[in-house]
Amino acid sequence: MAKQKAAGSRDIHERRSEAREEKEFESKTVELARVTRVTKGGKRMRFRSVILIGDKKGRVGFGVAKGADVAISINKSTRKAKKNLFTIPLINDTIPHAVAAKFGAARVLVKPAPRGAGIKAGGALRLVMELAGVPNVVGKLLGSKNKINNIKATFEALKKLRIKKTEKSEVRNPLSINSGSRAESREKSETNLNTQIK
Repeated sequence: MAKQKAAGSRDIHERRSEAREEKEFESKTVELARVTRVTKGGKRMRFRSVILIGDKKGRVGFGVAKGADVAISINKSTRKAKKNLFTIPLINDTIPHAVAAKFGAARVLVKPAPRGAGIKAGGALRLVMELAGVPNVVGKLLGSKNKINNIKATFEALKKLRIKKTEKSEVRNPLSINSGSRAESREKSETNLNTQIK
């Protein structure tokens, strides 16, 4: 009886921890495919799932796994995605600089965008950016249409992102940057108006 109670309490704790993790991360099923492997005894059928997870605060991860059942494969790929999490550096609501990466036949190009532009990208690249919480970015998928390779190429590109020391100081004080840039733009507009009047 005591063993059964202990096992029951463990199950409850595991369920609670899983519920907390589900709230923390939002997940999306990118692909769910039925795959077969030919063996000596015949064909062995399994399910392969590709899962993307993110907290919409800069952290994102992906996982690919197979299982005898759809639920088993999704759980396995979600666990893998949590192990592969990494943080995307952001400056002024976009990525610091343009990056390009290649994985297999898939090629990806990602560029920063001004505020208000939104996510201008398609396919797996758009899903990654949405779950990561990147508000403004421009991306293009070049080459392969394979979703897994496109995701891997996107992650390779995002891992190349670096922030310079000067940019780090800018991230800490975004208001000072905006005020400076606004003042400069006002001065330029005033000078242009004066030249036009003359």
